Amino acid sequence: MDIISIEQRNPLNAERNDEPGSRARDTQTKTGCWEKLHQSVPQYMLPKELHSVYLEKANCFPPPIFIILISIAELAVFIYYAVWKPQKQWVTLDEGIWNSPLTYRPDHRQEAWRFVSYMFVHAGVEHIVGNLLMQLLVGIPLEMVHKGFEVGMVYMAGVIAGSLASSIFDPFSGLVGASGGVYALLGGYFMNAIVNFREMNPIFRVFRIVIIVFIVGGDFGFALYRRFVAHDNLQVSFVAHLGGIAAGMTIGFVFFSAYNQKLLKDFRFWVCIAGYIVFLFFAVVYNIFISPAP
Repeated sequence: MDIISIEQRNPLNAERNDEPGSRARDTQTKTGCWEKLHQSVPQYMLPKELHSVYLEKANCFPPPIFIILISIAELAVFIYYAVWKPQKQWVTLDEGIWNSPLTYRPDHRQEAWRFVSYMFVHAGVEHIVGNLLMQLLVGIPLEMVHKGFEVGMVYMAGVIAGSLASSIFDPFSGLVGASGGVYALLGGYFMNAIVNFREMNPIFRVFRIVIIVFIVGGDFGFALYRRFVAHDNLQVSFVAHLGGIAAGMTIGFVFFSAYNQKLLKDFRFWVCIAGYIVFLFFAVVYNIFISPAP
C-alpha cells in the first residue's frame, strides 16, 4: 500500500505556508518577547485607560538613551577615581574624592558647576551600585513610556534641587552621588502610583509602593547612620535625598501623569515650574548673601 503524505492529500497546505498571513505569524513569533515587554510596561507606569494609547504609540525610537548614558558616565567617573587615581577608593569616601573638581563643597560653591557635577562622583561601591540599580530599574521603563526629555528634565531637576537644598539646610557639608536624580524619579513614580492606585495593575500596586518605601527608608536610615552614629570623618550631606524626592513628587508627578497630553496646557505644570524658579532664586540669593558656609 502506498503511503500518502498529508501534503499529497492537501497540497494547498504546503502553499499556505508561504502566504502573507503565515509570514506575519512567523514575524509575530520572532518579535514576541519585544511585544510582551511593551505590553507589560504600561501596567506599572500608566492607568488602564491609557494602556491602549501606549501600545499604539509604543516603539523604541528614541530608545531609553538618557538614563543609560548618564549611568555609563557615572560609572566611568567612579572607575576613574577608584582605579586610576593615586588616592584609590572603593568602599568609603576619602581625600581623592573630596578634592575632586566635581564634588560639591561648601567652600567652593562659587564654582557653580559643582551643584550639578557632584552627581558623577560616588563614595564607594555600595553607593554607586545602589544608585545605578535604582535609576536603571525605574528610569528605563519610565523612559520607554515618557521618553528621554521628560525623564531627563525630572532627573536633572532632582539633582539641582538636591544640591541647593543641601546648601541651605546643611550648609557645612559636602555632597556626592546621583541620589537627588534617583529620588526624583522615585518620587514622581511614587506619586503616580498613589494617585492612580485603583486604575493600575491590582497585583503589584501595593507591592510597588511598599518596595519604594522600603528602598527610600533603608537608604535614609543608612545615610543617617553614617552621619550621626558612625561619625564619618568627612561629613557628606543626605539632604539631597529630600530635595530630590520633593522635586519628583511635584515636577516629576506632573511630567509622569501627563502622558499623551500637552504639558504647556496643563495648569499644574506652570505651578510647579513657578515654584521651582522661586526656589532656585531663593537658593542663589541665600548662597551669595546669607549662607554661613565659608
